[in-house]
Amino acid sequence: MGKNIVILGGGYAGIVAAKKLEKQYKKRDDVSITLIDKQPFHTILTELHEVAGWRVEPDSVRVAFAKIFGASKVKVVYDAITGVDFKKSQLTSATKTYGYDYLVLGSGADPEFFGIQGVKENSFTLWSFDDAVKLRYHIEEVFEKAVAEANHAKRRKMLTFVVAGAGFTGIEMAGELLEWRDVMCAKWLVNKNEVRIAIVEAMSNILPMFEEGLRNKVEGYLRDHGVELLTGTMIVGAEPNTVKLKDGTSLETETFIWTAGVSGSNFAEGLELSKGPYGKAGESDPTKKNRKGRLLVTDEMRSVDYPNVFPVGDNMWFVEGDGPLPQIVETAMQTAETAAHNIIAAIDGGTPKKFKSNFHGFLVSVGGKYGVSNAMGMRLSGAPAMFMKHFVSLHYLIGVAGLNQCWEYIKHEFLDIQNNRSFIRGIGSYKTRGYWPLLLRVWLGLTWLFSGINKIAEGWLNWTNGSKSSWMFSPGVVQRGLDPDAVANATSAASGAGAAAADPVGIDDLFGAVEAVADAVADATGAASGASDGGSFHGVWDFSKAIFSWMGGVASWMRTTMMDTMVAGLPFQLFQTMVLSAEMFIGLTLIFGFFTWFGAAVSVVMCIMFTLTGMNAWNQLWIMLAGLMFMGGGGRAFGLDCFVVPKAKKWWNGTTFARKHYWYHENPSKK
Repeated sequence: MGKNIVILGGGYAGIVAAKKLEKQYKKRDDVSITLIDKQPFHTILTELHEVAGWRVEPDSVRVAFAKIFGASKVKVVYDAITGVDFKKSQLTSATKTYGYDYLVLGSGADPEFFGIQGVKENSFTLWSFDDAVKLRYHIEEVFEKAVAEANHAKRRKMLTFVVAGAGFTGIEMAGELLEWRDVMCAKWLVNKNEVRIAIVEAMSNILPMFEEGLRNKVEGYLRDHGVELLTGTMIVGAEPNTVKLKDGTSLETETFIWTAGVSGSNFAEGLELSKGPYGKAGESDPTKKNRKGRLLVTDEMRSVDYPNVFPVGDNMWFVEGDGPLPQIVETAMQTAETAAHNIIAAIDGGTPKKFKSNFHGFLVSVGGKYGVSNAMGMRLSGAPAMFMKHFVSLHYLIGVAGLNQCWEYIKHEFLDIQNNRSFIRGIGSYKTRGYWPLLLRVWLGLTWLFSGINKIAEGWLNWTNGSKSSWMFSPGVVQRGLDPDAVANATSAASGAGAAAADPVGIDDLFGAVEAVADAVADATGAASGASDGGSFHGVWDFSKAIFSWMGGVASWMRTTMMDTMVAGLPFQLFQTMVLSAEMFIGLTLIFGFFTWFGAAVSVVMCIMFTLTGMNAWNQLWIMLAGLMFMGGGGRAFGLDCFVVPKAKKWWNGTTFARKHYWYHENPSKK
């Protein structure tokens, strides 16, 4: 009888569990894996502040499940689960029931308001995609209204932003606000001194997970940029546009952002499973309620009530060492890995695994230009810390959706970034209009097209004249399809006439002649120059010289390992037809903008081959560089690609191969 594994929630924990289980059972028809989530996408929660602060576009923090699981056996169901019957091993929604043999519970977390009156009703949170988008547009609207507000008190309230909590989310949100403040002030001609950004923290320090040195650097950066740090200050209540503090004062604001607490999910709270107790190191305190939405688990990440249920990430409560596991991304991923391992062990009869954390440290950004990090044994600040943060994000994303998603991340964070809001500023974000490279694309196409046409005129398709490409090979190498005796006689005659002195191959070819003439002209010019100025100045770089000498190490290695072996085995008629056809193909694709990327790619490959075999001079290098530019999309404007590529992309993105290996552009076309 088959086994049915259900994963509830497509967050960090759900993705890791699904990936590990799919890898184990991708070829097993007796094991099914189903992931259930309310949304069709995975949300990168650690980057929500970038969306809220208008640094990146909303789609940058969403990765479609159709992209993540592609053509894998993981079945993704979009549904809102309302309850779980653990005795019957069933999940229920408003319309359907789902049975399971093993259940991974990863329904995430919700903000914790600690029962403070009015906070939930009068604050913005930053714990979901919808939260980030709502806050994003609210802040922009506030600035627009404030510009037209004549009442000083109302204007002051509009331009005051209060962030409650100085942990990861609070500090990162404040960092986005201070950068966005500068952008909005420049846009609406508002004096930066009118904008107030305040962080309210009940503890005496910000970022308690960092050592004092790094905390001080963040504090200094925030203060230097005009952010108020109200540490040791408790919030005791909130009303519309007002935040009440314990000392009796209040902050008037239309933007109150709550990041001061997180609990388990409200959904998990309603489940009939044992919750984690209050108290130090997990010691129970019967006078207090249990941990909200934090489900008690064993060291195998099993529920203490049902061994086939595995709460993970923010849903689980497990004490390790002196305290419970923190609600961070690494906890979610590592607990999910343990749960998946033990499900596999239960199905296949392996040895269960006991959980042991392996945290690598913490990283926090203060906007897009500054951050601190104590990850992997290195304490960094500024640009190095931001580099580390982006590196960690890419490491995670490559496991989620391959290089495709990593490229999307790089585009969002660096290539499409606006207002220089990156630690490398806007160095990679400037865009060129597509019509500017048009003439270069056509000229490059004509260069290749007429090169092919000229070869026809030179007799490359006239087989009775023998090979026109023998000069690409070493002396004595005979291409397939040629008469060895005729080649030997021709070579001997050429040598007797003195051709060997001019051509290292012993064959009088066009490239050798051109190089000889170029050398003679260069020598004559140098002699004349020396005679006129006493030899005080000589050329620095002769662009007519080959990039790699025909007799040099690189060209000789390339010629003997590839040309003299694999290529020489092709009939010379076929080889010459291939070269000629490739040149004309490149020319036509570039001239008409028809599958430009492929034409440019072949152009680059041909140039590399010619260069490595000693046939390209420095003044021909522009051909390869232009090809690289057109591979990057620089040649799409005013071409047939605008009609053809969308249809071709849609077809390709829907293929099983592309979806399985993440080899598609943007998103897959179908499930």
